[in-house]
Amino acid sequence: MADVVETLKRIEAHKDVIGIIVVNAEEPLRQIAMMARSTVRDIDPQNDLRFLRIRTKDYQILVAVDNDFLLITIQMPSK
Repeated sequence: MADVVETLKRIEAHKDVIGIIVVNAEEPLRQIAMMARSTVRDIDPQNDLRFLRIRTKDYQILVAVDNDFLLITIQMPSK
């Protein structure tokens, strides 16, 4: 557990990070991640989606995909 806390602190310390959200597998964003995973597997069945980056006009949403949870980081996009 200490490793998880240390990792979250390290991510939060990044200057552009606004916040971090850890959610269970029921999060609606998971549906988008699963569609992206399906697309990756259609292209290469031996490959898998591990990370998803969504960029909006104002923010960048980074999603680390796991079977049990999603780690979502919201940050200001780089200029």
